[in-house]
Amino acid sequence: MKKTKDQFSQEPKLSTGFVTFSATTLSIDADSKELDFLFSITNKSDERCFDDASTISFVFEGKQKSIFRNTGTMNCEGIFHVTFKNLSTTPGNLQRLITKKITAISLTGNNKSVTTITLGPQQQQELMNLITCIVNESKTLIK
Repeated sequence: MKKTKDQFSQEPKLSTGFVTFSATTLSIDADSKELDFLFSITNKSDERCFDDASTISFVFEGKQKSIFRNTGTMNCEGIFHVTFKNLSTTPGNLQRLITKKITAISLTGNNKSVTTITLGPQQQQELMNLITCIVNESKTLIK
């Protein structure tokens, strides 16, 4: 976990840095207002275009799912954002990411192509720990 200051607002900011899962890297940044999950698809395919209609699906143990829309800008560089509000009480959809192991993540692009990341047991625990850590620490940034 890295603690820095935002270059524009000079407000404190937290970042996990980039962690690699299969053909995707993930960085989670937090400030006083939000948590930003930034996924970057590293394989060089034509299936890396995302817009505001693109979705990400987190599949949990027991086959439950949570689906979110891309909150980033339209791009064909394989960049996908999911943002959550940073609140003193953890929102339910974010709480699920902390308490349930994620077995797979599927990103659906604007041409309906799907990139699926399957996580092994060690990666599931690593991701759960990463999300838990930044969610807990991000509460210290709330004013």
